[in-house]
Amino acid sequence: MAGNSQRRNRRTSNKKGATVGSGGKRRRGLEGKGPTPPASARKGHVKNRVANARAKQAARRPVARRGGKGSSEMVVGRNPVFEALRDGVPATMLYVQQFIDNDERVREALQLAGQRGNIHLMEAPRAELDRMTNGLNHQGLVLQVPPYEYAHPEDLAAAAFDDGEDPLIVALDGVTDPRNLGAVVRSVAAFGGHGVVVPERRAAGMTAGAWKTSAGTAARTPVARATNLTRALEAYQKAGITVVGLAADGETEVGELEALDGPVVIVVGSEGKGLSRLVGETCDFRVRIPMPGGAESLNAGVAAGVVLYEAARRRA
Repeated sequence: MAGNSQRRNRRTSNKKGATVGSGGKRRRGLEGKGPTPPASARKGHVKNRVANARAKQAARRPVARRGGKGSSEMVVGRNPVFEALRDGVPATMLYVQQFIDNDERVREALQLAGQRGNIHLMEAPRAELDRMTNGLNHQGLVLQVPPYEYAHPEDLAAAAFDDGEDPLIVALDGVTDPRNLGAVVRSVAAFGGHGVVVPERRAAGMTAGAWKTSAGTAARTPVARATNLTRALEAYQKAGITVVGLAADGETEVGELEALDGPVVIVVGSEGKGLSRLVGETCDFRVRIPMPGGAESLNAGVAAGVVLYEAARRRA
């Protein structure tokens, strides 16, 4: 009996007790981890560092920006519509009143619209044209002008630098007459400039009137719109461009300013008030145009043309 008891005790003492399981971890550890990732995706690898550096460099590249769109516009009346079509004002739709008297001006307008090939003709009752034009005397013809696509101020300088040229840009401060804007655009095109900058608020925009005054040059001379003109000028200065403001009491005559040889932004103020205080303080130089005839000031388009001619003469 004693021997049997000892054998049972030995078996009992040799029996393994309860142990904590692996929870399947060892089995999962034996499973494969999938294909080896490429070197460019392995942290610490040379190719991974190169790929990360390239991604950061791409993220720092400037993104093309636009200056926004203007608002659509209606040109009304037989003569204004004909002149807009003749002068190359962009248009998307020509509305013609039903049963309109088909006189010579109407026929000429329809002919010009047809020659463009991209202007839709739409016949509409007089009541509909009255509603569209808020009761203006449309005389049976209404031309729809699409919103203007403004550039960003930085685009103008970038395009010049890309072409290996010194930027020649005109900025308008407080000029509210679209015809003055059109005249400046025409002068910039004539003297090899790279564009015009206008403020977003309290300034003339590229309306049908500005297009007409530009005599077609607005199609190839970009106009940029700046949310804040002072900040746009400061950005130009950081890019190495000299900012020159026109002022009746300027310290230097325009013919004596050597800075016109290089990259320059010419700032033209309104005929009455001239440059605003902040814009005037931002300018690197303030120059005057000598006027022996005794005139107090020049039209913005004329003043810009004088300085652009001097800049073009120095660059020739």
